[in-house]
Amino acid sequence: MSEQSVWRKSSYSGQHNNCVEVADLPGGAAVRDSKHPGAAVLAFPSSEWSAFLLGLRKGEAGR
Repeated sequence: MSEQSVWRKSSYSGQHNNCVEVADLPGGAAVRDSKHPGAAVLAFPSSEWSAFLLGLRKGEAGR
């Protein structure tokens, strides 16, 4: 993970206390807890990140 990664908050961060940040990586994306940015980071390859986003768009979260 690069020290220069550009992190952006979830569009829902203003509505909920459960905030996450996402950074684009050359081969995928990374996710971290915005309240604890120095803690663990989860990195996902492009194929998994795309499948995750598609599932969210289809309303499959929480199933």
